[in-house]
Amino acid sequence: MDSSSPSGGLFRRFPLEARSVPLARRFVRSALRGVAPEVADTAELLTSELVTNAVLHACTEVEVRVWSYGGQVRVRVGDGRPDRPLVPRALRPYAGAGRGLAVVAELASSHGAHVGEGRKAVWFELWPKVPTPPTSGWVTSPVHGRSATVSLIDVPYIVFLAAQRHADELLRELMLTAHVEERAGVSRPALLVAADVANVISACMTSALEQTVTSGATVTLDIAVPPGAAPAVDTLRHVLERGDAAAQLESLLTLPAPPHLRNHYQWVLDQLVTQLSGGPPTAWTLLSGAPDATSVELGPWDAGDVEDSRVPTAAADDDGRIIAANAALAELLGWPTDELIGRPLTVLIPEHLRERHRAGFTALRLTGRSRLMGRSIPLPALHRDGSLVPMRLHVQSQEAVDGRTVRIGQFMPRATAPEEDRPVTHPDPGPPLRLHTGAATEPRAGGEKATPAWERLSLLADTTAALSSTLDLREGLRRVCHVLTQQMAVWCVVDLLDEHGDAERVCVVHREPQALRAGVDLGRLPPVSENARGPLARVLNGAGPLLITEIPSPDKAESALDARQLQLFEQLDASSTIMAPLRARRDVLGALIIVRTGHDDPFTEQDALLVAELVKGISLSVDNARLHQHTRNTAERLQRSLLPRLPHIPSMEITARYAPSSTTAQVGGDWFDAFTLPDGDTALVIGDVAGHDLNAAVTMSQLRNMLRGIAVDCQDQPSEVLRRLDLATLTLYPHSTATCAYAVVKGPHNGLWEVHHSSAGHLPLLLTRPNGDTRYLDSASGLLIGMDSTLPRLSARDLLPAQSTLLMFTDGLIERPGESLSDALNRLRRHTAALAQAPLHVFCDELILGLGAGSTDDIALLALRPSVPGT
Repeated sequence: MDSSSPSGGLFRRFPLEARSVPLARRFVRSALRGVAPEVADTAELLTSELVTNAVLHACTEVEVRVWSYGGQVRVRVGDGRPDRPLVPRALRPYAGAGRGLAVVAELASSHGAHVGEGRKAVWFELWPKVPTPPTSGWVTSPVHGRSATVSLIDVPYIVFLAAQRHADELLRELMLTAHVEERAGVSRPALLVAADVANVISACMTSALEQTVTSGATVTLDIAVPPGAAPAVDTLRHVLERGDAAAQLESLLTLPAPPHLRNHYQWVLDQLVTQLSGGPPTAWTLLSGAPDATSVELGPWDAGDVEDSRVPTAAADDDGRIIAANAALAELLGWPTDELIGRPLTVLIPEHLRERHRAGFTALRLTGRSRLMGRSIPLPALHRDGSLVPMRLHVQSQEAVDGRTVRIGQFMPRATAPEEDRPVTHPDPGPPLRLHTGAATEPRAGGEKATPAWERLSLLADTTAALSSTLDLREGLRRVCHVLTQQMAVWCVVDLLDEHGDAERVCVVHREPQALRAGVDLGRLPPVSENARGPLARVLNGAGPLLITEIPSPDKAESALDARQLQLFEQLDASSTIMAPLRARRDVLGALIIVRTGHDDPFTEQDALLVAELVKGISLSVDNARLHQHTRNTAERLQRSLLPRLPHIPSMEITARYAPSSTTAQVGGDWFDAFTLPDGDTALVIGDVAGHDLNAAVTMSQLRNMLRGIAVDCQDQPSEVLRRLDLATLTLYPHSTATCAYAVVKGPHNGLWEVHHSSAGHLPLLLTRPNGDTRYLDSASGLLIGMDSTLPRLSARDLLPAQSTLLMFTDGLIERPGESLSDALNRLRRHTAALAQAPLHVFCDELILGLGAGSTDDIALLALRPSVPGT
């Protein structure tokens, strides 16, 4: 064919082999002899990208046709898979794969695609030194023929892009890796299927995204996919799992996926398989373990957020190099901001901690897990002059729009002990900060410019310390208000919204506590209306911070809520105020209100900016406290739902108590039980499954039910019941262990009660006589449940005098750090002796109050008191 003709062109076919890519490059170079070298080079590069795509994704013979005329070039690359569409992607600077079509779009004068009967062709044109023709762009339908619709609900847009990028890079490396079956355990046929369906999924997702508005953090997509794609999707899941496992073993260059990316891509694949099989969709935000925000924030990263923050902040990339830092950090540690960029993060870490940092950072990259992420930890930062500055470091992980994972570190100054004080280059913080009080202050050493920055950081650190100094939310907010009234305001008020959207005033604090006037009430506020225009209503609906320097009178209020707020301002003699919403996870939790009176300078816009920084930390603490309380309440309700109803037996009293740990929000394995056997005897049980989590609670419930069944079925000696329970546990739950005490109360025979008992590693029963004598029943102890069912177990029989108290309890009632078990048991004997004559419910309550108030473990106790025969 004549290469100088405007129609026709040179034509060649290439087989489905990797070597077709260099062969196609040489063919284009040969066909474009006489064309300007820079044009030929560009054509060769773009042809290489398109042929590579065809070999990897179309998996058919590739056809290349080249035209040149008057220095202009047109190249068309065709394949035999019109059902495998193009996946155009943005040219992201850190993308490891998926650049081919983006490179073509960037360098070609014009480009496009055409899908015909049995063929698909991608073309580009190069028009040097002449007006560029209008480009047609990538116009292609994602699925040809029949399709099924899959709904992906609440897709986190940034996380999706990052997960897609990582999957593309992993598949690309697996495709290019020699001996991939040996290195990653993936067969070549499975890899081809996985790459093919991954390309289809990406095309379908891209097409759906183009038709969807993505202004928010999440987006819901309806994607059209081939109805028979489910088996191939399962193959893709297998390939990604094996590839990620190989990456964790460092067998590949691609890093392992962080857990949130791995979970997200698994969710996408699960939704495809489930919905293609006729199942219902499940939103990402409803997936267990994938909340829309956690302590590790997955919001899009923006360098401007770091630079604008008043908190000393640095951002590092996956290689641990600083990619952004703000003036607050540079000023605090003596660095010019520009000199920090590009340096390793270790430049801010003392020499003796650098090796631990490198090990932790490497582990984070390889496993995606970190003990420090999302937590605030105390450590010294390295000043440029070599001195150490006490800090608290808070690290978060965020996703950049281009798919990178960025680590954001906030350095919060903390107070030093007197013996740690030493000169550093930043100025002395001086006395507590009082902004705009109207009184002149002496300029301090170090210059006036540096002082406000240090004082702002001190205020941020003080409010953080106040919130972290107590587990009680309202007390923590009162302490924050106390800090603010000492340093920048006269009054401080906090209102909180409950789960129903009702507002409650939880604290009002004055700089001088005795100045709190009568009539400044706490409690429920009038309803919050969405269309209310008053300042408090606007703030509780998410507006602000609002700076108000002219307080209107109460008679100008437009709603009951506004009237209540303006009356408060009148009572407080307010002259200016800043009202800021407390926001977390896109929800408004309440409002912080600080007030100055006529004796102080009014608040300024700079003060409002400072309050905006303060409420971020306050909001996070409020949200965490509420989540913690909600989790505790849920765990406690679950635990109590697993506890039994006690039987009503006229001849005896039975009382039980369960007290959850004061320091944990987890369910546990403590349990008790009491029931009547078929022969009329009363069975008593108490136990504790090893562990302190949901698995322990579930195992506890299963053991309790098994023991009930065994006891009712065999009605044998307690030792035999425990032996059978031990055998069942070893058979059904081989990795579970538990302590258990089982007792059967018989009688009265000839006016006497008896207790037959056996213990599997549990604390002994305690018998307290009416006269205060006490004795532990410890003659029938044995191994824990789940250890060895072949060893014999003992039963014992003891008299149970009328009106005496038999107590069964778990270790949370008595154990204390640093105290021996014998001392703990003796202390319990003294308490029960003193309560021997008390009503049984008082007996139990006083034990919980007297011994369990400071316990860090759950407490269960079961008490029985037989009556005098005939009464």
